[in-house]
Amino acid sequence: MQYTPKTKDFFLNVFDVVRLIPKGRVTSYGAIANYLGTGGSSRMVGWAMNASHGVKPKVPAHRVVNRNGMLTGKAHFETPTQMQALLEKEKIKVKNDNVVDFKEIFWDPVIELGY
Repeated sequence: MQYTPKTKDFFLNVFDVVRLIPKGRVTSYGAIANYLGTGGSSRMVGWAMNASHGVKPKVPAHRVVNRNGMLTGKAHFETPTQMQALLEKEKIKVKNDNVVDFKEIFWDPVIELGY
């Protein structure tokens, strides 16, 4: 079964997937792009995350990190430490801008949601 987008708007499809990431879990830009059938568009997922602040319903952009678990999007939050603070509020440990135990808490939409 293949993912069927709800809209032709790529950003809105990204937002829908990100809203499904459970608290206490993280995923990567590439995993979202792969789930949406656009495996080479992880940078576009990043742009969507940058544009997600203020979108309703809320988009938990802090749960999306790079493929190594690094908080590469932190500069796009209100403060440089907000992304880490939001993750830590969900009991996700961060050290030196990297998610600790990244592989254990990684949420892969292809596996979790099917496709």
